[in-house]
Amino acid sequence: MIGSGIFTVIGTAISGEKFDTSSILNTPVLDYLIHHTALVGRPGAGPALALSLVLVAIVCAFTGLCYAELASMIPIAGSAYTYTYATLGELIAWIIGWDLILEYAFSNMAVCVGFAAHIVDLMDWLGIHPSARWISPAYLPSGLQDFHGNMLYAPGWHFGFNWPAFLIVMLLTIVLVRGIRESAETNNVMVLLKIAAILIFVAFGAHFIHPSNWHPFYPNGWSGLLTGGSIIFFTYIGFDSVSTAAEECKNPQRDVPIGILATLVICTTLYIGVAVVLTGLIKWDQLVGDAAPVVNTLRKLSLAPGGESLHWVRLVILIGALLGMISSILVFQIGQARVWFAMSRDRLLPSIFSKVHPRYRTPAVSTWVAGFVVGLPAGLLDIGTFSDLSNIGTLFAFVLVSAGVLILRYKDPHRHRSFRCPGGPVFPVLSIFFCVLLMAGLPIMTWLRFFVWLAIGLCIYFFYSCRRSEFCPPHRAR
Repeated sequence: MIGSGIFTVIGTAISGEKFDTSSILNTPVLDYLIHHTALVGRPGAGPALALSLVLVAIVCAFTGLCYAELASMIPIAGSAYTYTYATLGELIAWIIGWDLILEYAFSNMAVCVGFAAHIVDLMDWLGIHPSARWISPAYLPSGLQDFHGNMLYAPGWHFGFNWPAFLIVMLLTIVLVRGIRESAETNNVMVLLKIAAILIFVAFGAHFIHPSNWHPFYPNGWSGLLTGGSIIFFTYIGFDSVSTAAEECKNPQRDVPIGILATLVICTTLYIGVAVVLTGLIKWDQLVGDAAPVVNTLRKLSLAPGGESLHWVRLVILIGALLGMISSILVFQIGQARVWFAMSRDRLLPSIFSKVHPRYRTPAVSTWVAGFVVGLPAGLLDIGTFSDLSNIGTLFAFVLVSAGVLILRYKDPHRHRSFRCPGGPVFPVLSIFFCVLLMAGLPIMTWLRFFVWLAIGLCIYFFYSCRRSEFCPPHRAR
């Protein structure tokens, strides 16, 4: 769960996004429903992001408990796709599988853009300054400024390509095709490095805080707090994996809530520490369009009088963040390819996606396609667009999971559940409500793109998948 989001999307969550002109499409849904006014971009939470993090943690707690109940009904390991296929049927499973592809793909695109921004910062630390044209996205909604605040590119499209973002996912795709076994020891080392990077930033950065930067605390009111939560939700993606271990617990009814809530408390505490220190170091509105806000802020402070010690702190945090992002990209590329593989094996996607490499015994086709699907857009678009689509996809999947818990309690009340979400129907209903609320904090354009993605998926299902699945009636098969 402690991945790369806290090093990348936190800048967008704090400062929001700014555009040249007001537009309904770039306005958060709830803002437009209440005020009926188009905004010039979307509001950021400012220093109040600390409260946004608490809100998102509460939402994740409700959803995690619902997820645990659904997972406990199926005594096999798997993702939300596997659970819904076994409990709610093929159509819902298709929607969640198609939704998971969106989540995995766009979250990795966002991480790749953040990785590229950190590589650029590392090159700057080493004194290497390549052309901005080949190290930044082709689409920059807020434009691009250099480290001194000079405008390099105006908002919009420019001729260029983010090569570091593309190359990292291609290199990891080669690794995955050749085969890699995820090691618990390696994963633990990565987690420790990421936590160490966060603690070092908080410890050293706290000495350079200017309390005046925390005023105003709510620069954009409750609208900014909600929108900030909708963006920073990206940092919590992955928490649901804790809830899938219900079958392995000695006492699931006690252990699962402890595991989920302890995870959320620890991560939220670390995240709040980063948010409080970061907004104390720099004015909240100076982080617009920054995909590496933590290290870039340290760079600015290291050049100021008395900030020389932060020069090496910046390098340590850079290394920790980069290694953490590599592990995140690797895991989500594995997850994305495996979802395509599983859907192909169930005959919902063409059989080529479940083709296994004759030598390496990996789903090579799915892995290569997933690599290009992530790598090419990562070279073209900005981190805000990607994190929005990943967030709305994940939140929608959580809505379906929470609704699935209510449906199965009504349709199959006597089915064995090693864990049962407490509070009767209250927690699933609250999970649905808060997930939809966070979705409403995302721009209208994100919703339209999401509906287009779902429409494409449903067309594929009804015109191809449902006619070829293993449960298709003989008279419908082609």
